Amino acid sequence: MTAKLIKGTEIREEILEEITAEVKDIKEKHGVVPGLVTILVGENPASISYVTLKIKTAHRVGFKEIQDSPSADIAEEDLLALIDKYNNDDTINGILVQLPLPKHIDEKKILNAIDPDKDVDGFHPVNVGRLMIGGDEVRFPPCTPAGIQEMIVRSGTETSGAEVVVVGRSNIVGKPIANMMLQKGPGANSTVTVVHTRTKDLAEHCKRADILIVAAGVPGLVKPEWIKPGSCVIDVGVNRVGEKISEKTGKKIAILQGDVDFDAAKEIAGSITPVPGGVGPMTITMLMRNTLKSLKFKLGIQ
Repeated sequence: MTAKLIKGTEIREEILEEITAEVKDIKEKHGVVPGLVTILVGENPASISYVTLKIKTAHRVGFKEIQDSPSADIAEEDLLALIDKYNNDDTINGILVQLPLPKHIDEKKILNAIDPDKDVDGFHPVNVGRLMIGGDEVRFPPCTPAGIQEMIVRSGTETSGAEVVVVGRSNIVGKPIANMMLQKGPGANSTVTVVHTRTKDLAEHCKRADILIVAAGVPGLVKPEWIKPGSCVIDVGVNRVGEKISEKTGKKIAILQGDVDFDAAKEIAGSITPVPGGVGPMTITMLMRNTLKSLKFKLGIQ
């Protein structure tokens, strides 16, 4: 039987509708809306495209959105001053600095300058620590891992007591999602194994997984024989493996492939995410939810 598709595009729409309704309610009761600032240094085409989508989504859900675009030659101290300005702006609940930054700027220093209570990307060391502690300490889980967990939960997959195997140990996906899945609470309570490039018998670990989360950045890494029948497979990989001509526009577009052999895996797994249209659409969605959470924390709303 072919696996159920866990479609990020559909789950994204559900969550954005929920956020829009909450924003409307808060505006009616408190007279404020979430404020998000995106800081884009320079004119990197990929960054411009991504930030444009963030802005469009923020407007859609009713946020106040500020786009600040300093030139690529901005001095590091001036960028730090800009962040400090928004740290002290009561109308701004989320600050996002789009990466990569120009080489003359220390990315770590810039990201660490963001007020942890406005760090809606969830990468500040304070928020990483909060995530490790878990429970009520957590403010902003990183957006892609948060999206993964949401997809697992909304697909109806049982996580309590489940064997979760995470392929990949990055700070952006692997480590945080592993930590989130082993915490006490709904959508978690799992037994988690993290595997990586130095792991012996990678296939044997994957075969045990009730929930297999693959974020290795290697196209087609996970073979169908590695997958436990009936398991939930979350493919985070988005790998460019070539180009093709779009039938709609006649322009060249990238051919994308996940870290899992999708066509074969879907005949074994119980549920699986497609690439594209799986995890990808969830990242910006969870950024919006984190920004809403920031305002709710400020207002004392649960």
